[in-house]
Amino acid sequence: MTNTRIMIAGGGIGGLSLALTLHQIGVPCVVFEAASELRPLGVGINIQPNAIRELFDMNISAEALDKVGVPAKEWALVGQNGHEIYSEPRGILAGYNWPQYALHRGEFQLLLARIFCQRAGTDALQLGQRVTGYENNADGTVTALIKQSDGSTKRESGTLLIGADGIHSNVRAQMHPDQPPIHWGGAVMWRGTTRAKPIRTGASFVGLGTHKHRMVIYPISPPDPETGLAVINWIAEVTYDDPEKRDNIGWFRQVEISNFAHHFQDWKYDWLDVPALINGAQVAYENPMIDRDPVPTWQDGAVVLMGDAAHAMYPTGSNGASQAIIDARVLGASFLEHGITVEALTAYNDKLCGPVSDLILRNRGAGPFGLLNIVNDRCGGTFDNIDDIIPATERAEFMAVYKSAAGFAIETLNAAPQTILAGAKVT
Repeated sequence: MTNTRIMIAGGGIGGLSLALTLHQIGVPCVVFEAASELRPLGVGINIQPNAIRELFDMNISAEALDKVGVPAKEWALVGQNGHEIYSEPRGILAGYNWPQYALHRGEFQLLLARIFCQRAGTDALQLGQRVTGYENNADGTVTALIKQSDGSTKRESGTLLIGADGIHSNVRAQMHPDQPPIHWGGAVMWRGTTRAKPIRTGASFVGLGTHKHRMVIYPISPPDPETGLAVINWIAEVTYDDPEKRDNIGWFRQVEISNFAHHFQDWKYDWLDVPALINGAQVAYENPMIDRDPVPTWQDGAVVLMGDAAHAMYPTGSNGASQAIIDARVLGASFLEHGITVEALTAYNDKLCGPVSDLILRNRGAGPFGLLNIVNDRCGGTFDNIDDIIPATERAEFMAVYKSAAGFAIETLNAAPQTILAGAKVT
């Protein structure tokens, strides 16, 4: 491994998962992260069992994850009138060999960063370093162009460059200079967290409402043993038929709760008071539901994309962070098979680019929330008995198709071999 170094642009969940994977298989790497300080920003995310399996194989324990989140027990869709459309157990309760976790995104990122620095040394994660572009060199190496937090620039060379720099990726922008702008279909999300009593199982992910007007609610901490209150992550969402009417949408900007709470003022049930949940938050953030059109390749010579830089997608199936972790592990397996070479990047690109691009488009069709579309089409969203609207077998088949496309069908995942065997090293 002499003189070999992989450079990673971006220290988010995907970039840090790759860094941990590379350290595991004995490959030197450095992470260039634009932020000058890592802080626990953001709200809740879900990590699916296929990705939790990979975290466990990176020697990140359930005990560590329990400090930043909670294992999910249920996924449920409920109509706006409070009647259930569909529910199923999740994680271990569903028959997976691994749990599903609901986590605080920022705390999870900090956990990955701490573990990586403990294993690889603090110099391996360089903050205040934004990769602005790259040069593929004649000798097969690559040079990263970096702008530092003080405004100065520098050049760093390595064997390969991995663009894990998110939906606004500079690496992708250079690789695909003619890519269309970020795609927004008209949905606006307001996010927050509130300390409240968890509903249903106590660890349920609940989608409530209609396709164009809904809430997503789930806990990201266990209940306090004294008060019974947990940190509840919520997303309030409204879709505008004419996106051009809302041209002032911010990108994860803080807003007043009064700006949007009126959309949900009548959503009160005997098991949930939505207005109280929303108004119980100390702060709320607004951002559009956006993604990027798929690109034909994630690779340019000694450079490859991963995570949101490769496949930013609507957060309708809890796939974004999970897929970034899977990317990291597939890329690591490719290095084990092909060495630290351009051929390894090509094999990774050939395996994932096409199927994950299909998943981007599937999520635009509402992902697993597509059941809400069917209910709306058949009854306008109002019903007494869901079986009269869409039979249980049809609901189950719909979900099975989605889970298969997203890579976490139960039988397939449980029977799949490890992506990276314990002790495997690049030689």
